[in-house]
Amino acid sequence: MRLVPFAETRRAKMAGLLVPLVIAWLAAQPLRAQVTVDVAKITCDQYLTFSVTDPRNIAIWLSGYYHGRKGSTLVEPEEFKENVEKLKTACFDKANAGLPVMQVIEKHFGYGK
Repeated sequence: MRLVPFAETRRAKMAGLLVPLVIAWLAAQPLRAQVTVDVAKITCDQYLTFSVTDPRNIAIWLSGYYHGRKGSTLVEPEEFKENVEKLKTACFDKANAGLPVMQVIEKHFGYGK
């Protein structure tokens, strides 16, 4: 009969407990679901306060949207930066806080529907 050192039996017991705990922990982790956002409903207040996402992400999407409407595939980085600043300024205006960002863009930048 072979005597098993205490350390080996303790390690085996810990491994026997640890594996199911790790599996249970992994199974309990929430799955990351995709979120759909209706950009037309994002207000200036939400845009400025990062409520939906980083405003840069929204600005990039909006730039692509309006360039696509014009049929343009060109982006001028300096003009983009200037337009983002103009949008921020327009959104800081209390009168625009509750308005959708796209409505503010159409009003201040002359993009009609």
